[in-house]
Amino acid sequence: MRAPDFWTGDGHGLLPLLLSPIAALYGAATARRMRRPGWTAPVPVLCCGNATAGGAGKTTVALDLGRRLARRGVGLHFLLRGYGGTLKGPVRVDPQAHDSQAVGDEALLLAAERPAWISADRAAGARAAVAAGAQCIVMDDGLQNPTLAKDLSLLIVDGPYGFGNGRIIPAGPLREPPEAAAARCRAVVLIGEDETGALARLPPRLPVLRARLKPGPEAELLAGQPVYAFCGIANPRKFFATLQEAGAVLAGRMPFADHYPYDEAELREILAEAERLRAIPVTTRKDFVRIPPAYRNRVTVVTVELDWEEPASIEALLDPLAQRVPVPA
Repeated sequence: MRAPDFWTGDGHGLLPLLLSPIAALYGAATARRMRRPGWTAPVPVLCCGNATAGGAGKTTVALDLGRRLARRGVGLHFLLRGYGGTLKGPVRVDPQAHDSQAVGDEALLLAAERPAWISADRAAGARAAVAAGAQCIVMDDGLQNPTLAKDLSLLIVDGPYGFGNGRIIPAGPLREPPEAAAARCRAVVLIGEDETGALARLPPRLPVLRARLKPGPEAELLAGQPVYAFCGIANPRKFFATLQEAGAVLAGRMPFADHYPYDEAELREILAEAERLRAIPVTTRKDFVRIPPAYRNRVTVVTVELDWEEPASIEALLDPLAQRVPVPA
């Protein structure tokens, strides 16, 4: 689904006001749920979460931190809900056997690098991962899921979007007040510039780790080339801006709803429009796994990576976690 337009702005419109009683009930239910104790895994658990519905860059951060832990020799497994998929889990994701309709697109991205599990019940997923040999669990989302205790939680904030209109679902994009989410986190990861003043809503003593999205190495081949960009992510403008940063010429762009399930007819239309514009059809890794396989070799994928302002700060945050990794018997 696409986020409604009134989720941005100052939150003073008629719809946010009319929906505020439901938002109050939603917020109260979240707060009550978060008071429940969770299962404590015998291995460290790292959670990359956010306070808003939709993408803030959680998967990108989870992949980055997973690579950093892997370079330390940590046998990590990813854990996520599998949003958009039909399977509830616990299921270990097999990119050769599962598609995005079964496990969701983020799960396929994570499983391409390290073992990944989907589970609506995060504690059950963590138990399965530990039984399979996980030395550390990296959660993509789950900050508002209390079933699994976390050793280190990070609050991911998309700088240009911030906290939207500052209201709770359905009056706004917030799953809970940012202050409540921040109280359970060790640090904030701010991706991009804080264009909405989101940091002002967070505790001033909470460390802020700053990063920006940069195009992956394959984007260099698109410099000076006309491209037709399409994507179904929470904030399509971020992808379009990434292409422009890489020097690509945007001959056309087509945003879809987040997690959009492309069909063959739509891919034919996209490819026909790209041909009409004499442009290269490009999309994100997240979208690529949702494209019908017969059309994938005709679409160029552009990845994004995190460029940390102070990489040493994130490594220092991971130090205690890596030190707690159990030694194999």
